[in-house]
Order: sequence, then structure tokens, then C-alpha cells
Amino acid sequence: MKKLFSLFALALSASAVMAQPPAGDAKPGEWYGERTTADGAINIAEIPAKLEKKESFDTKIKAKVLEVCSKKGCWIKLAVNDTTTAFVKMKDYAFFLPEAIKGKTIVLDGQAQMKTTSVDELKHYAEDAKKSKEEIAAITQPQKEIRFTAKGIVVVE
Repeated sequence: MKKLFSLFALALSASAVMAQPPAGDAKPGEWYGERTTADGAINIAEIPAKLEKKESFDTKIKAKVLEVCSKKGCWIKLAVNDTTTAFVKMKDYAFFLPEAIKGKTIVLDGQAQMKTTSVDELKHYAEDAKKSKEEIAAITQPQKEIRFTAKGIVVVE
């Protein structure tokens, strides 16, 4: 019984550690996922116009990180302009980002698309971001948003 309890405690503590974003300072030059560079990156502000012409496309963009998933670092939000954000998930859930990446400028190599996000999914991300119950309850409509699936990210500033 003692061994069983010890094994259970070990498994529980391992899952608690795994449910946190990776440690790190997200310094310029550090990369996550597939190695990428800033070469050929366009400003994220160009993406909305491009998405009017194509449903999805591969791209490399430069943008500032506004939010990071506080549970695992499995998603981020980027500033497109003063009123618009873009949501980023990591391809195949293959890598995570440290919370220190918030406020940094990155180059992302991946795929851009427009997506309508369901109310349930929006509420899930709001919970991940530790929004208040009132903010979560206020989410009542699906949202059309710019989405990226990132293959690789490098911190540039």
C-alpha cells in the first residue's frame, strides 16, 4: 500500500510539473519548435489583406506577443494592429513557450488562416488566461479571428 501511494504521489507531482510553461527568459535569438530565422518575415499587419484573397497560406511573420497560455505555454496572442489580435497554436502541440515571451517581438514560421472560434473554445482559452468568471461568462458569441499554426518561433526583440 505504501508503494502504491508513493507511485501515485510521484505521478501526480509529475503531471503538475508538466502542466506549466517551460522555464526560460525568451531572449533574442532563442527559438522554439523548428529552427527559423527572421529572413523573409513580413509584418503581421499585412496578413488581414492577404487572408481576403486566400483562405490559408504558409508565411513568416514578425509580431509582438500580447498573451501566453499560463497553464502550459501552448498558445499565444499576437498584436496585428491597435484593435486586432491573432491567435497562435503550436503545430501538432510539438512545443511550448515560456511566459517570459510575453511582450517580446517574435518571428513565427507557420500557416495563417481565418477561423470562426466557438464559444466553448473561447471560454477554454479565457480560463487558460486566468480571466475572471465575469469575463468568461460575457463570452456568448463565436468569434472570427486570424489564426496561425506555428512550426517554429524565434525571439527577435
